[in-house]
Amino acid sequence: MCGRYVSARKKAELLEEFQVELDGVEDEPAPDYNVAPTKEVYAVLCRIPKTGGAELRPVRQLRRVRWGLVPSWAKDPSIGSRMINARIETVAVKPAFRAAFASRRCLIPADGFYEWMPVPGERPGETRKQPYFIHPADGGVLAMAGLYEFWRDPNRPPDDPERWLCTCTVITTTAEDRVGRIHDRMPLLLDRDRWADWLDPEFPDPAALLIPADPGRLRAHPVSTRVNSVRNNGPELIKPVEINQGAGDVMLF
Repeated sequence: MCGRYVSARKKAELLEEFQVELDGVEDEPAPDYNVAPTKEVYAVLCRIPKTGGAELRPVRQLRRVRWGLVPSWAKDPSIGSRMINARIETVAVKPAFRAAFASRRCLIPADGFYEWMPVPGERPGETRKQPYFIHPADGGVLAMAGLYEFWRDPNRPPDDPERWLCTCTVITTTAEDRVGRIHDRMPLLLDRDRWADWLDPEFPDPAALLIPADPGRLRAHPVSTRVNSVRNNGPELIKPVEINQGAGDVMLF
């Protein structure tokens, strides 16, 4: 699964990298080195804007949405905490995701993501979970395939601007070989030449786009267990650390 990641780029960088036409983020958030479920996150999506006089065509936008997809039919938004990931194998048919998969697909920018690997503990027979930071070798931005959805709060009046909640989920796939030694799942990463089709709400066959990016572009290193707590944040979380001999040397790739 993908349960933590890093989003530290400035908004201006994301607007340029993803060739965004409409900036829908009013207040730029601080860099986040420990993005966790239910947080507000960046998402790139294509929708017809509601601004007056705009062309009636989908426009590529940068938005802030909540991580943890809440289906439109949900009775309350608490279900979102269990919908942070959608498996590539079932995303097209699972009731919670299939409507969004058909026409509400997005890209979720990330500088990298965390996964935890069981390693030997201090005592014989013990194991502990060592966090690793997995990131592009070239320092670029990852485009994680995602879905977004709108949920209307039935307890708020129709004219309440807070009655609509926009949420997202990250699609996961089988991890490529080297990442798979840390965890068997990873985010579905999309190459740039698939971005336009993935974001197009009218693309006729989105299942044909469920192709992971070319392997071999990711690197990983062990990081401090401080990342285990969502209360900790800052660039020190992604700095490499030394771990017990034999526990992590093979993972430094």
